[in-house]
Amino acid sequence: MAKKAQSTLVNMLLSLTAIALVAAAALAALNGVTKEPIAKAQQAKVENAISAVLPAFATLQDQEIDGRTCHLAYADDGTFVGAAVEAGNDKGFGGHLQLMVGLDAEGNVSGYQILETHETPGLGAKADQWFQKGSKGDIIGLNPAEHLNVKKDGGQVDAITGSTITSRAFLSIVNDAADIFQKIEK
Repeated sequence: MAKKAQSTLVNMLLSLTAIALVAAAALAALNGVTKEPIAKAQQAKVENAISAVLPAFATLQDQEIDGRTCHLAYADDGTFVGAAVEAGNDKGFGGHLQLMVGLDAEGNVSGYQILETHETPGLGAKADQWFQKGSKGDIIGLNPAEHLNVKKDGGQVDAITGSTITSRAFLSIVNDAADIFQKIEK
């Protein structure tokens, strides 16, 4: 019969090290398998958001401004029709909030899509619909050149009920996107 290893500190450390190495190798392999599908899904989400927030366009041209990606949209005849600006901040109640903000050729909000959010379900998570056309906090068609603010701060936009922090963060991102839009070389 085999002799049982003694329970010593060295034996325990060797066992834990072996277990940790096997677990690390398994996680690395899993990461390698899932990395490409996750990247493709994220790219598809961005492409769908661009189409959803802009007026009809024929071609896109990307431009990097102040560390943010802007997708410039042009009609068949080369006329600039608008831009989709990726912008975000960490001012939301749940932390980071990332949007794709569409602005037409005049700088009016033509649409938005939430790319990433950690807001409270049933409260701040309502931002995906709250500021859309026909909703209570409708910002579609507004020009944020003068900066949009919630009514509580003297602005013209209704905040999400019970979620003023998220509303402020959201409008801050839209304002930021409008500032970036002003710097675009069309």
